[in-house]
Amino acid sequence: MHTEADRTPVTTPLTDDLVRGALELEHTGRGVLPHRLPGWARAQNTDGQLAMAEAQPAGVRLVFRTRATAVALETLPTKRVYVGAPPRPDGLYDLVVDGRLVDQATASGGDTLTIDMTAGTFETVPGPPGTVRFAELPAGVKDVEIWLPHNEATRLVALRTDEPVAPVPKSGRRTWLHHGSSISHGSDAASPSTTWPALAASLGGVELVNLGLGGGALLDPFTARTLRDTPAGLISVKVGINLVNADLMRLRAFTPAVHGFLDTIREGHPTTPLLVITPVLCPIHEDTPGPSAPDFSTVGEGRLQFKAAGDPAERAAGKLTLNVVREELTRIVRQRSAGDPHLHLLDGRELYGEADVAELPLPDQLHPDAATHRRMGERFAALAFGPDGPFGTGA
Repeated sequence: MHTEADRTPVTTPLTDDLVRGALELEHTGRGVLPHRLPGWARAQNTDGQLAMAEAQPAGVRLVFRTRATAVALETLPTKRVYVGAPPRPDGLYDLVVDGRLVDQATASGGDTLTIDMTAGTFETVPGPPGTVRFAELPAGVKDVEIWLPHNEATRLVALRTDEPVAPVPKSGRRTWLHHGSSISHGSDAASPSTTWPALAASLGGVELVNLGLGGGALLDPFTARTLRDTPAGLISVKVGINLVNADLMRLRAFTPAVHGFLDTIREGHPTTPLLVITPVLCPIHEDTPGPSAPDFSTVGEGRLQFKAAGDPAERAAGKLTLNVVREELTRIVRQRSAGDPHLHLLDGRELYGEADVAELPLPDQLHPDAATHRRMGERFAALAFGPDGPFGTGA
């Protein structure tokens, strides 16, 4: 469905009223870069992994109303190359028309970011922009969404159509603000509109702001303040796996950090439904602490896998495992909910548990595949947005 039309007559400026899911648009000399953390928060961050993750537009989409039947989006993607790992596929752009996924495309060109996980180095080589084209859209007025790649930083250079476009008026739907790890970010989902949060938001009839940050769900105070300051009718935080696989803190630090994180969110959202989600099942870290380490012996099998590099005996010294995290999060939420009736808990194993591991194992030992994302999205929608769920109409 992609044609090489010579040109389309209408060029529309890429402004805030056409972009949803981003907290800030940075206007650069090479295009508009959507960010999922505001500038003041980025200034407090010193971690290259988090800087890369927040600039990958998970949940970010262009939304407009138009009669156009041809759309061209010129973009400047950043392609990632991991030293010693198989090549990554190009990021997908999902075209959604009146709520239905109708087409997908990739963008050629772009910058190349080479990452050496062993050395901890990053190197960027600039490249040219590319154009994503969608043709043969249905005739008549329609609402169009272009979901940007969830796993590929994308500068927006130009939007061209064969008919004018206009912003879509606000629908009055509730905004769901979600924070989590690479699993919430999208990891190995099939496409940006089929990550588990995007699927759950569609099924729940809400507007998604996805602050899933690959490798970055680490209870950072600037992330808590971002959640505090972002307008939302529903909030969820999924905590645990990154703290374990980064081996970032011990139990003594974890407990007050969780309290502080929740306290900060409550400063801006004192009565908003707030759901704490414990980690989904991850066999390598259920009872073995981090850090997680790449297992380069698996590269020849076509996919890099990960292993737990900690020692289970270190739990006695306060090192975190997923079972330790679940137990402490459950205790914290029960304690706090006695005075906070809008605080709720969801065991992540209800989204992906023992039976699911047997049927749909984690391909790299850490991240779910596309089928698992769909399952998790459907289950979260039923558990959270159902009539008796914490985000349901009867809550």
